[in-house]
Amino acid sequence: MRTFVLDKNLKPLDPCHQARARELLKKGRAKVFKRYPFTIVLQDRVRENSVTHCHRIKIDPGSKATGIAVVQEQTGRVTNALEISHRGQQIKDSLESRSSLRRGRRNRKTRYRKPRFLNRTRKAGWLPPSLESRITNIETWVRRIRNVCPVTGLTQELVRFDLQQLQNLEVSGVEYQRGELFGFEVKEYLLQKWSRKCAYCAIENVPFEIEHIVAKSKGGSNRVSNLCLSCHSCNQAKRNKPVEEFLKKKPEVLKRILAQAKAPLKDAAAVNTTRWELYRRLQSTELPVELGSGGRTKFNRKRRGIEKQDWTDAACVGESTPEKILLNGVKPLLVKAKGHGKRQRCGTDKFGFPVPHAPSQKSFMGFQTGDLVKANVLTGKYAGSYTGRIAIRFKPSFKLTAGGKSFDVHPKYLKTIHKADGYEYSS
Repeated sequence: MRTFVLDKNLKPLDPCHQARARELLKKGRAKVFKRYPFTIVLQDRVRENSVTHCHRIKIDPGSKATGIAVVQEQTGRVTNALEISHRGQQIKDSLESRSSLRRGRRNRKTRYRKPRFLNRTRKAGWLPPSLESRITNIETWVRRIRNVCPVTGLTQELVRFDLQQLQNLEVSGVEYQRGELFGFEVKEYLLQKWSRKCAYCAIENVPFEIEHIVAKSKGGSNRVSNLCLSCHSCNQAKRNKPVEEFLKKKPEVLKRILAQAKAPLKDAAAVNTTRWELYRRLQSTELPVELGSGGRTKFNRKRRGIEKQDWTDAACVGESTPEKILLNGVKPLLVKAKGHGKRQRCGTDKFGFPVPHAPSQKSFMGFQTGDLVKANVLTGKYAGSYTGRIAIRFKPSFKLTAGGKSFDVHPKYLKTIHKADGYEYSS
């Protein structure tokens, strides 16, 4: 990827090639400003004497992962890309665990207390913490990129699926029905719902066809609850047979298909719940925000022959997508949300009884859990150089995880590369 560049007043300039960044660092004209995303600061340049180009941040929000691409609008070059893994499910599990522990404590300690459910208030626009964390992660990285790159616009994939179009394929009229986006919304929805596998034989990585579970000649409808994905062989073998007859020798597959056909798409629900709140928060940046649908994204990507990934989907969001997108040499930065530790001061065992309290301090000897460090161990079983994350103890013996190994190391062998910021990085 390109390297982000700041002038001597910390104002963003155009990203430069990695070879150029190495040359500037070697000559002493630049210094490393930040490790993730990698940013250098020039010692002899100001923004007023430099030429900058318009860049656009393009966002493909997802339930489990979000793709972000930074595109130079004049050339269509993707200068930087990110794939952010969210921790929404982890937050949900933690809240459910806390809820069950508190419920057990109330039953033991306040058995005869009258229930209180009407004394809680929530601010307008409240979202569950598992969904709020997804929006916050995207906000954080949009702000960080704006601080190191001259961004002039944002593009967000507002809807993963056109839900009204999914309910009734004929609802929008002939013009939309036969337009250039025809079929992309429905097919993309089914690919997500059926995990990109044939519903009947579970084969992957083959061309799929849209299959009516109850054939239209037998009274079946075009509603998505009656649609699934099928490979060509299974589609031809089933024809217009009732699904019960076609799968009479596979009762487990039949049961799964009938259950999954009417099951909601959990991830799509999460994206659709947060889409407008994310849009409102992006508008607060006072940059123009362009919107696009999932069908438009897939159409742009297929038309340009680009392989599907989270960050390539982001590069293809919206009508502003350049006719030619330059992806050569782009390797996305993989970002995983880890949180900032626990608020819980007193832990509990599996039975709900208290265990020792958490320490009041979060750092020790200048280090904090989650810091990315470089270790140069001179002697012992693990002698050598390592780069990884540490977990501190309040004694000079920290736990270092690096290269698939976990071992104890003294702080005197450690040098901080990147302070803990709630994320874990890899490339």
